[in-house]
Amino acid sequence: MLQQETAAPGKLSRIFTLLKQALKGEELDYTQGSIRRAVLLLAIPMMLEMAMESIFALVDLFFVGHLPNSSHAIQTVGLTESVLTIIYSIAIGMSMAATAVVARRIGEKDPAAAAKAGMQAILIAITFNILISIAGFIFAKDILMLMGASAETAAHGTPFTRLMMGGSLVIMLLFLINGIFRGAGNAAIAMKSLWLANLANIILCPIFINGFGPVPAFGLTGAAIATTLGRGIGVAYQVYHLTSGKSALKIKLHYFKPQWEQIKALLKIATPGIFQFIIASCSWIFLAQLVATTGGDHGSAGYQTALRLMMFFMLPAWGMSNAAATLVGQNLGAKELGRAEKSVLKTVKYNVIYMGCVMVLTFIGAPYFVAFFSNDKMVQEVAVNALHILSLGYIFYGIGMVLISTFNGAGDTWTPTWVNFFGFWLFQIPLAYVLAKHFNMGPTGVFMAVPISETGIAITGFILFKKGKWKTIKV
Repeated sequence: MLQQETAAPGKLSRIFTLLKQALKGEELDYTQGSIRRAVLLLAIPMMLEMAMESIFALVDLFFVGHLPNSSHAIQTVGLTESVLTIIYSIAIGMSMAATAVVARRIGEKDPAAAAKAGMQAILIAITFNILISIAGFIFAKDILMLMGASAETAAHGTPFTRLMMGGSLVIMLLFLINGIFRGAGNAAIAMKSLWLANLANIILCPIFINGFGPVPAFGLTGAAIATTLGRGIGVAYQVYHLTSGKSALKIKLHYFKPQWEQIKALLKIATPGIFQFIIASCSWIFLAQLVATTGGDHGSAGYQTALRLMMFFMLPAWGMSNAAATLVGQNLGAKELGRAEKSVLKTVKYNVIYMGCVMVLTFIGAPYFVAFFSNDKMVQEVAVNALHILSLGYIFYGIGMVLISTFNGAGDTWTPTWVNFFGFWLFQIPLAYVLAKHFNMGPTGVFMAVPISETGIAITGFILFKKGKWKTIKV
């Protein structure tokens, strides 16, 4: 009995020490020692980082959901976010390539090469984003109309979409620089940058939406101003840590000079990675458009509300899966193939536990979560139905995320690209269309197609993981 009493405080002390170390962000060698400890040290800040990313959309949704004509405002935010997923795709693809290369170089004990690769990734991302943001700013109204918004919603939401698309460089940099820090094993800086960005967004949203003192009320457009400024503050924090010289990545000005061999190597990994996420993003855009055309403004607003809530719970799982990418990259660099595989399986276990808990919470609490973000009864009804159906696949979502991150962390970006192509474009989209249109199920048919297809993607990913081709990739 005495042994049990003394063991419990000792265990709590170890957990507290682990949590403190994870949040502090010490740079460690993840190619040695306890795998469980390595997974948790990376996963805790990465989960909190992704939780912060999801809060951006929820904060906007909360404030605009209480504006007059809230269904138009919610639909505008949701449809704009759906289009922004293309920019997220490029940012994530470049971030994934940076994580893979930086992690591999860190595993090889070559931090200078890791820093050079990170800076070349930033150079590529800025070049691509300038072109996209200009096009998004000019064609903002056409984008909303193309997505299925009514003429009234498009007219109401164009300034919001124009600002979000025009200021998308901060989205790109926030994702990418965090990917560089994750690859170096310093997930805490990535987490803290999003904490800071979110705090700024939470403070600025009510100020710019409702007005405060000398600041006029911008309404829906104020949400875009606050979000862009908040993310910009987060990027400034990242840049400070990149240039401070305190981390393993020592940045020098000449690292920004184009190095064509390094750019070519990064694009070789990033290009299929970008396609990988664009495939998934375009699928979500098609589903959003299908819901808008079959369910009208209220159906679209309800679906967008459910998606924001779903992503709030799922992004921490994505954060945990990012731990697998870092551990795989660093252990492959150190030639520890067995340790890389064990790290993945350990991460899968923890993600399944997390997503199982979230599934129960979401299914039971759906009406309460939805009511917090919208006063419209018709919007609430659609959103609750969507959450109930979408939550059924949460465990498989969690498994699939870790496996996709494993391939990407190893630099094997083509495998998940093909999995996404077949899973989303050749299965999910046709299934959603048939259920919604042919069987006249409307938005409910679209909701059902999501967990069905995600389950198939997770099973396929596990089969390919066991084949082990990812262990042989050179980056």
